[in-house]
Amino acid sequence: MSERKTPLLVMFDGMAIAYRAYFAFISRPLTNAKGENTSAVFGFINALHQALELHKPDYAAVAFDTAAPTFRHKMYKPYKATRQAMPDDMIPQISQIKELTKAYNIPQLELPGYEADDIIGTLAHEADKNKMETLIITPDKDYCQLVTKHVKLLRPKDSTTHELMDEEAVKAKYGLRPDQFIDYLALVGDTSDNIPGIKGVGEKTATPLIQEYESLEGIYKNLAKIEKKALKEKLTNDKANAFMSRELATIKLDVPLPMKLKDLEYTKSPDFRKVEAMLKDLGFKQLLAKLHAEEKIFFGSSTPELPLDAPEESPKKDDEEKAEPRSEKTQNIRSVKHSYETITSVKDIKQLVAKLKMAKEICVDLETTSATAMLAIPIGISFSMTPKEAYYIPIRVDASLAKEQSSLFGESAKGAPAEKNALNSGLDINEVFETIKPILESQKINKVGQNIKYDALVLRRYGIKLRPIVFDTMIAESLLQSEGLQSMDDLSIKYLNYEPVALSDVAGKFKKQHSFEVMSGLDTDQLAEYGAEDADITLQLKRVIKKKIESEKLQRVAGYIEFPLIDVLTSVEFNGVKIDTKLLGEVSKELERDTENTCKSIWKHAGGEFNIDSPKQLGDILFKKMGLPTIKKTKTGFSTDAQVLDQLKAHHPIAEEILNYRQYQKLRSTYVDVLPTLVNPNTGLIHTTYNQAVAATGRLSSNEPNLQNIPVRTDIGRGLRKAFVSRFKNGQIFSADYSQIELRIVAHMAKEEGLIRAFANEEDIHTQTAARVFGVKTESVNRDMRRKAKEVNYGIMYGIGAFGLATRLNITQKEGSEIIRNYFAAFPAIKDFIDSTIAFAKKNGYVETLLGRRRHMTNINAANAAVRAADERAAINMPVQGTAAEMIKLAMINIQRELERTSMKSVMIMQVHDELVFDVHPDEKKDLQELVEYRMQNALPMDVKMEVDSGFGKTWFDAH
Repeated sequence: MSERKTPLLVMFDGMAIAYRAYFAFISRPLTNAKGENTSAVFGFINALHQALELHKPDYAAVAFDTAAPTFRHKMYKPYKATRQAMPDDMIPQISQIKELTKAYNIPQLELPGYEADDIIGTLAHEADKNKMETLIITPDKDYCQLVTKHVKLLRPKDSTTHELMDEEAVKAKYGLRPDQFIDYLALVGDTSDNIPGIKGVGEKTATPLIQEYESLEGIYKNLAKIEKKALKEKLTNDKANAFMSRELATIKLDVPLPMKLKDLEYTKSPDFRKVEAMLKDLGFKQLLAKLHAEEKIFFGSSTPELPLDAPEESPKKDDEEKAEPRSEKTQNIRSVKHSYETITSVKDIKQLVAKLKMAKEICVDLETTSATAMLAIPIGISFSMTPKEAYYIPIRVDASLAKEQSSLFGESAKGAPAEKNALNSGLDINEVFETIKPILESQKINKVGQNIKYDALVLRRYGIKLRPIVFDTMIAESLLQSEGLQSMDDLSIKYLNYEPVALSDVAGKFKKQHSFEVMSGLDTDQLAEYGAEDADITLQLKRVIKKKIESEKLQRVAGYIEFPLIDVLTSVEFNGVKIDTKLLGEVSKELERDTENTCKSIWKHAGGEFNIDSPKQLGDILFKKMGLPTIKKTKTGFSTDAQVLDQLKAHHPIAEEILNYRQYQKLRSTYVDVLPTLVNPNTGLIHTTYNQAVAATGRLSSNEPNLQNIPVRTDIGRGLRKAFVSRFKNGQIFSADYSQIELRIVAHMAKEEGLIRAFANEEDIHTQTAARVFGVKTESVNRDMRRKAKEVNYGIMYGIGAFGLATRLNITQKEGSEIIRNYFAAFPAIKDFIDSTIAFAKKNGYVETLLGRRRHMTNINAANAAVRAADERAAINMPVQGTAAEMIKLAMINIQRELERTSMKSVMIMQVHDELVFDVHPDEKKDLQELVEYRMQNALPMDVKMEVDSGFGKTWFDAH
């Protein structure tokens, strides 16, 4: 950035930024380790930090509103009367925002009787008179009236991008000069502030009026020239409201502030210790890293070390389940006495093995060269049996592996010549694993870890089956707090008040901290301390979190499902999936042709070429040029999302073409062109990663690649499954899919006899529902009735209301309400189940599955109706979807055990929601089908018979 010749004042509209951030995350609030909502603070501190970092202001201030009535309330009592009270979980965040502002040494401004707008407006006006550059950070468009040659707005669009509004930008966006913006607000009003404006006059009417007659006075002087009778009547009848609205919307420029511009000079550096403590408490890891980097700029050194004031005592060899007491002061490796030993010979490994054999439980942790388990090469392994004691075995990586790894990552493996280089100073990998394999596979020694599936998968590649895995701290924490932070560092701060050594402290702040490029420069002693601490802290965390699991009565779902599943998922990921890359290449060319043809067809419908990928250009074509009905508008213009296009299909064929075009683009960019690049060069297979700790319902998700999101509703999407083939000669793919699993679970949980009986008789459930809802005999149910009944059957589990049903079925809201009413009359137990579930959530703050998995509903009693309704819908769905997830997980566990017990060659290769997919050896088809269907149908005892649809085929497509 070039050096400024004039000073810069940056002002923040504190409350507006906080509100915008709070509601931006309303469907999935950000929370810290304590489960407290931090969305508003995150949005504010992010905006603050970005502005300070990018613009380096000479003067700065944050303005806040006060609770006191303003002159506007006295002028017009209904002013802001329709605004809901601040949400309960936002109130403490305002205090935190003010504390952070103070810690950054930025002046805070507020004045009873005035709003933040007026304070900012007054200072901006003074700065403008002095030809000082001013930047106002706010999402509020009303500030456009303040824009001048020297005053600009910066409006946050999301957490990383902003919209700069100068004079030209205001004119381009609104068609008005900044000085005309107040007159614009006088006409259209402001629903958020309850400013009336002129009833029936909106943006499309107000803007041309002001453009033609310049101002509000100009409009009324030329009232006789306005030809539209209805508009003239509105302007005449609401003239008083218009002028009052202008006064309400006008930001004051003469507030009697107790300070002047010179008092806002930003010269002090932040109070780094105070900011650091707050960011840690809030759980803002990335901002914390930025703070440390910023601190080095100010002081030229890293964060000062904490004093070595820990009590001098040797580590206790307590009972294995006794947790270490939590310190009141944040500790770290420098302030806590510990005993970490680096093993430097095979003889020492054997002595360590003798110790490990005596343990009932050990924590295991690997250090590797990659975050991708199926490519990672181990460079060290740590063990801990007792709190504050750990052992680290460095592993030497030979030149051939280094060369292989370098080609995999596209980076040079430039090993450092130092004697203690982490890659060349360790012990031979074969000797290490041969010596410790009996310990890692011993059924008598329980294994504990943090995200231990990663370690187990790396070890599996070296012929070691890490078993039995009895506890994973990340998975356990996800059961306690599904939407909180789950990294070892975060859990350590939360439960132990201990800050572990960060990977960035060891590997530097590189993009690929696990790469050879970075690892080749590490010191073995550094890495040994880091690795040993990981094992030690994870063991300590296990003991604390286990007690929490027991107190929350979650040991059944943890010990019966989630922990045993780790070993199963390790096998599934290791098994991998074979794909036909040649077929995908052909599909890619076909999709390219389809995309080009569809693009030409769209242009033909539109009457000319345009950028189909541009929402603005597409919106203008559809709704301005072609005159199609406007379905939905956003702040930036016309919406052209899938829901809108789906409704437009009935009006014009271009909508269907656009949907097809988007699907072709997505299929190519997400799957067809990407899958071949993800084939592992060592195995020739694709190895996805399954995540247990992401979805609040307990459902698994997959990534790199996401095999669960391959489209199935279209021929092209389904056709992708033709590329998934068997690895065995004459082998086949076997698919087994639960039939209507969630409907069956609802029937069981609600004890709804009508549904239970229909399933028992193997009747078409949607036809039966339609007959009851529409009051006809089953033989009289037509396709349209069945379609509507199907939407109700599935929608009811997601808390669908009359409006939602009406939107889905393209019917009136009245008809939607009647269908739902009839449904509950036909199946009264379902209504009771929904009501009792919501009542339970309101009383207890959570809902649970049949096996006891919980989801905390933090907003179930919120005053805000929209926020509360979202939690109510989630409360209805979670017990059903969560139980379905548990059912298929139990089936997977039991199937995998049988596959291993009987030494079958066939392997489980995918889980896709309610479906399991297997690569089947030709000699095992019958046995496998019987095993899979039986285990899936009998995973959980239910009042409703569970049905499984299954099939074989040369490809996944043929099997499904």
